[in-house]
Amino acid sequence: MNKPNNISVPVRLFCLPFAGGSYYSYYPLEKHMDPRIGLTPIDLPGHGRRMQEPLLGDLDDMCTDIYDRIRDQLHVPYGILGHSMGATLGYLLAQKIIDRGAPRPLHLFASGRQGPPVPSRMKDVHLLPKPDFIKHLQLYGGIPDSVLGEKELLDLFEPILRADFKALGNYTYQKETPLAVPITVFLGTADTTTYEEALTWQAVTTTKICIHRFSGDHFFIFDHLQDMGRMISETVLTEAGLPVPG
Repeated sequence: MNKPNNISVPVRLFCLPFAGGSYYSYYPLEKHMDPRIGLTPIDLPGHGRRMQEPLLGDLDDMCTDIYDRIRDQLHVPYGILGHSMGATLGYLLAQKIIDRGAPRPLHLFASGRQGPPVPSRMKDVHLLPKPDFIKHLQLYGGIPDSVLGEKELLDLFEPILRADFKALGNYTYQKETPLAVPITVFLGTADTTTYEEALTWQAVTTTKICIHRFSGDHFFIFDHLQDMGRMISETVLTEAGLPVPG
């Protein structure tokens, strides 16, 4: 990534994974980010570099795990980026950070996910028999085709995906004081998340949200890394009071 976590950077961007995702999921974004931003992807237990740890099946437990891993890094100005499940985790993480009295994020980037008030479509999906579970993933774009097309990969990721979808399906939004944090929403034009559902992010922030639509399905982000990297970099640098190139 841009900078190892133990090296000082002017700004950080904590990246939270989609269901089944890991640290490596955000690696393609690295070369499109301003080098002053330390991209810091997070692995959940049972994912990526933490594959040997027990999986979690609850978003609040995931959020607590993330907070415990990053709390000593919050003295540097930072933003949060989350795609799909990671977007909901980003909201919960921002709430926890503020509740704990730690420095609040400069910005939350919520990608490919409806606002927290919209009920999840994933309830009980984790309980489906394998053929139906895979069909659901294909229907809703819940996992990249590169995984669905490889039996060995799918066998490896199935328990991880089931745990993540259990967490998503069991999540119930609890109304809280809106965040005093700006939110930008990224949305795929062919994703199952609708524009109207994206608008509900407005309910969880005191500032006016900004929505950017990109062509593509649930994993549109990988087709628009350059534009997303530029938008995120410009936003975070501006809010950190740093000069923006060009």
